[in-house]
Amino acid sequence: MTEFDPTRRAFVAGAAMAGAASATAPAFAQNRQSGSQDAAMTRQAADLPEPPYPRQEQPWPGLTGKMDPRPDHGEESYRGSGRLKGKRALITGGDSGIGRATAIAFAKEGADVAIAYLPQEEPDAQDVKTVVEREGRKFAAFPGDLRDQGYTTSLPQKVAEELGGLDILVNNAAYQQWVPGLEELSDEQFDQTMKTNLYAMFWLTKAALPHLKPGAAIINSSSEVAASPPDILIDYSMTKSAILSFTKTMAKQLASRGIRVNAVAPGPIWTPLQVAGGQKPENIPQFGSSTPIGRAGQPVELAPLYVALADPAFSYSTGQVFGATGGDPQPGA
Repeated sequence: MTEFDPTRRAFVAGAAMAGAASATAPAFAQNRQSGSQDAAMTRQAADLPEPPYPRQEQPWPGLTGKMDPRPDHGEESYRGSGRLKGKRALITGGDSGIGRATAIAFAKEGADVAIAYLPQEEPDAQDVKTVVEREGRKFAAFPGDLRDQGYTTSLPQKVAEELGGLDILVNNAAYQQWVPGLEELSDEQFDQTMKTNLYAMFWLTKAALPHLKPGAAIINSSSEVAASPPDILIDYSMTKSAILSFTKTMAKQLASRGIRVNAVAPGPIWTPLQVAGGQKPENIPQFGSSTPIGRAGQPVELAPLYVALADPAFSYSTGQVFGATGGDPQPGA
């Protein structure tokens, strides 16, 4: 059986995201196999960790504080400029990884932030609370399981009550577990992946619509695996493709209401999702190493895309897919 081997990926430059992501482009490995020096694209990228990473495993859902190296979510490195002043955002999976980086960036751009997360992730959520409140922004925390329809559909109303309204919805939370083959993919795992990644997005978006006014933004987290699914991520890859279809359909439906809907398609990003069963343990030390850039991305490097898509200045962008994959293939627009 051919296992997930990102060394086979080809470089496809995403023209749509080039301008949006250029400010945070990471280190590009020039002629790594020949042993030449790496050229850092930015000063920030020069300091980001590169493989090999220590081999490590955590039980699902994983915690940021137990990762080595610890991911950079922009706690100190992200600099805001008031692009989201006065906005109110709800971010699922906002305790860690890309969701956490988005929450921090939104707060540093002037937005009040609410996050949804599993109760087991409370230590990570408290870290986010500290950063958001340090920026002088309101913070609301809603622990629970997105597979619970009652919990999920109640979130927009609760956020509106806590923050005074809702302007930005980020459907980001995901469940990812690798399996060696279809025979090992249990009904229970398949159900959990579908409920977390798709049902929750459907329930939450539907419940949020009465609260979203013209100028609001919905941002959905897809993945590069929607274009090039690895053989060990069957159910996860299926959901990430469906998220793109949902994004494009909602963009058409909601354009007349002044609500933009876009998706971000990340590549390999260093988050608890990977070390808590999202990748084979033996793949962790070299995770992301075969991207043209030569390493896994850090969550902070995705944050500017989410900020841009939430920014009212992106008023002509809807139904789009913005990639940040380190040079890997990405889904088409």
